Amino acid sequence: MLKLFVKKDIGQLVKEANDPNIEGEHGGGGFKRHLTAFTITMLGMGAIIGAGIFSLTGVAAANYAGPAIIYSFLIGGVLCAFAGLCYAEMAAMVPVSGSAYAYSYATLGELIAWIIGWDLILEYAFGAVTVTASWSGYFVSLLTKTFGIHLSDSMMLLTKGPWEYVTLADGSQVTGIWNLPASVIALIVSAILFRGIKESTTVNNIVVVVKVAIILAFIALGWGVIDSANWIANTSATGFAALVPTEGLSLRNGAEIMSYGWNGVLTGAGVVFFAYIGFDALSTTAQEAKNPQRDLPIGMLASLIICTAIYILMALVMTGVVPYKELGVADPVAVGVDAIVSKRNWGPTAGGLISGVVKFGALAGLTSVVLVMMLAQTRIFYAMSKDGLLPWFSKLHPKFGTPGIATIVTGVFVAICGGAMPMSLVGELVSIGTLLAFVLVCAGVFILRKTQPNIARPFKTPIYWFIAPAGMISCAWVMYGLPKDTWFRLAIWLMIGFVIYFTYGIKHSRLQKK
Repeated sequence: MLKLFVKKDIGQLVKEANDPNIEGEHGGGGFKRHLTAFTITMLGMGAIIGAGIFSLTGVAAANYAGPAIIYSFLIGGVLCAFAGLCYAEMAAMVPVSGSAYAYSYATLGELIAWIIGWDLILEYAFGAVTVTASWSGYFVSLLTKTFGIHLSDSMMLLTKGPWEYVTLADGSQVTGIWNLPASVIALIVSAILFRGIKESTTVNNIVVVVKVAIILAFIALGWGVIDSANWIANTSATGFAALVPTEGLSLRNGAEIMSYGWNGVLTGAGVVFFAYIGFDALSTTAQEAKNPQRDLPIGMLASLIICTAIYILMALVMTGVVPYKELGVADPVAVGVDAIVSKRNWGPTAGGLISGVVKFGALAGLTSVVLVMMLAQTRIFYAMSKDGLLPWFSKLHPKFGTPGIATIVTGVFVAICGGAMPMSLVGELVSIGTLLAFVLVCAGVFILRKTQPNIARPFKTPIYWFIAPAGMISCAWVMYGLPKDTWFRLAIWLMIGFVIYFTYGIKHSRLQKK
């Protein structure tokens, strides 16, 4: 008889995680344990600091929160902290590479584990697809606008997919053929991941240092030319309350703006929430951490705290040097750079140089996001295949100790989808997939505290009776605000997953055979 909700034994999971066949430098051809708390923190920063800081800040400020965007980032950081604390407890307690998939298997049963594993593909694989498209946009802008390299019409057709428009030299717009830069960066990252976790983290560390240095330089240069009047959105309030605009407020320049007070701050929090997506990918590296019970919680929470601080400083500078209504563009950081150059009376040469450096920083940031997302996806494939729910992916490369087939398939998948699919189509799918994972992890922590209170927990979520439900409710609230067509696409994606599970997974499941 099929048992759809059969659960994995927590003790057995921990035993498997500590099995010498999958532990050690080269033991049994298994994963190599290279990661420390520092490298895991850097991976977290690599995943979090990306498209969000270079685009979402301006959108949320201009359309919703105004200069009170800093409150939106604080709220978004707190919401992620709820999920992050729950992830930290689960990762320390169940130190295996399956992330939320493995946690759900132990708490909610096989069918729910399959749903969340299939759902995580939306977050990690399609997340990488989304970021490769953004990477392509910054790359083309760097070539054409910063370096002045002319791209012929035929070459421009290879910078967008067949469902996106390209502007030709005569001003006409036609659909693209293939987003070649997006495909190329996916294949390059895949090759790095194939070589090994040590090489991957080395590349990530370098990229993170570069992008953080550029961001901090932007903050330092902008801080000295901030016009504090840009922060005063509500002239009838004082102190920090003056940051929060009121609907229909007439600003000092006489322009009437429409904003939404604290409701706008909360809506902005829902928008910038997605700028934090990525820290959960760290839990997929548990079997490659030297001391996962200690290093994973440190890495997750440290990367969240550091990135929240960076986001708030960035938001303060951007809304301080530019009136927030001018930030609702695709490249708000570039708008901020132009304002800084103008205020400091630097010439066009300096302005072009600084703009190019910022775009290079954006490329670096996006590259590290692609790397961590694809890294996480290969580990999810590996974990599901080890349980028999997917074929092929559990085989590790004998020399590099990486899931070679999973890495190749992930790289090719991201390259094809990045080349052909529009970023807008997959972006919201990534969001809803991530939020569903967060809800289930928070639920898992609460359930295990009640059903198995005596299990060893190297890290415990503080006041779990509040944080776990708060995490579930807040993430469900953000999910509720997503468009209906996103829910429809999620339903279709899950139906495809059910077909695969009931035709292959359930027949090959190791637990079903016991």
